[in-house]
Amino acid sequence: MSKTKKIAWNVGLIAALLIVLFILEQTMPSGSMLFTVLKKGAIYALVAVSMNLLNGFTGLFSLGQAGFMLLGAYTYAILTIPAESRASVYQYYDGGIINFAIPVPLALIAGGLVAALFAFLIGLPVLRLKSDYLAIATLGFAEIIRAVFQWDKLGPVTNGSNLLKSFPTFRSVLYPFIVSGICIALIVMLINSTYGRAFKAIRDDEIAAEAMGINLAHHKRLAFVISSFFAGVSGGLLAMYQTTIQASMFKSAMTYEILLIVVIGGIGSVTGSCISSFLFIACSEWWLRFLDNENFYIGSFHVPLLRAGFRKVVFSIVIMAMVLFYRQGIMGTKEFSVEAVYNFFKKKFGKKGVKEAGGTNEQ
Repeated sequence: MSKTKKIAWNVGLIAALLIVLFILEQTMPSGSMLFTVLKKGAIYALVAVSMNLLNGFTGLFSLGQAGFMLLGAYTYAILTIPAESRASVYQYYDGGIINFAIPVPLALIAGGLVAALFAFLIGLPVLRLKSDYLAIATLGFAEIIRAVFQWDKLGPVTNGSNLLKSFPTFRSVLYPFIVSGICIALIVMLINSTYGRAFKAIRDDEIAAEAMGINLAHHKRLAFVISSFFAGVSGGLLAMYQTTIQASMFKSAMTYEILLIVVIGGIGSVTGSCISSFLFIACSEWWLRFLDNENFYIGSFHVPLLRAGFRKVVFSIVIMAMVLFYRQGIMGTKEFSVEAVYNFFKKKFGKKGVKEAGGTNEQ
């Protein structure tokens, strides 16, 4: 498939997806669980891909994603609360010290930049560590950030341990898809660039990469900062989705969920992270929810054992089965692409297949 045809197919598929989402939004009730899965799935797809850039493509085991999402979410919320609403939001801190609001797109970018700035500062000492030590250090950073943002002394800015609310939210399912799609496209372009090849070389063999002239410290820091930037943007999107933000929401369990999505999708696969994000959210938020209902009936038969929390037990078993039987994840290191689908059907139903079918008929 030529490059022009590939681009045309990709643009066509993206346009078709957005049209389908628009039609669904116009025809289905706004409270449908489908929209919950689509919105949250799109947000988690972005943060999972950003984590995969670091863990899967660069080989750095970081667990600080929740902390960078917190920075992005708080930056977005603080900068977009309307001036007339600040008195009620910051009621315990005399209206806070920030009395202006900026447009939503700029606030999302600002959230990413603040997360990237903290990543740069944290990365200077932390990226000297390797493997489990790096994971522990970044996890500790996320926990410290969560505690600091609830500190009463920072209340005029962060509102302390109180909720941040009244900031703009998205009402259309298209918004998180468009923003996440643009960000993921930028990550894919980075992975396919010379920097991406350097990241993969570091992942495969640091000694060989350094011998080839790759600056390990610079490229590790670059991957860490870029990954954190997009995690910050996804934090801003999560704030828009949840409509309120509190630091206690960004616990280490959130990072583990994101890591689980990356592992299920395939470490080193962007499309795998996207697919597993929607599957994870659909299972945890929608498809298995009936397992928490003690009074669930199939016809006149009462299903036993069902009770509150049973959904998590079944979900854990499903995840264990996935890890056991799909050790490389759904996609492994492969990518789902238009070209791969085109080549598959061309191989199966192309001229060669027609000739073989004709020869069989003659016999």
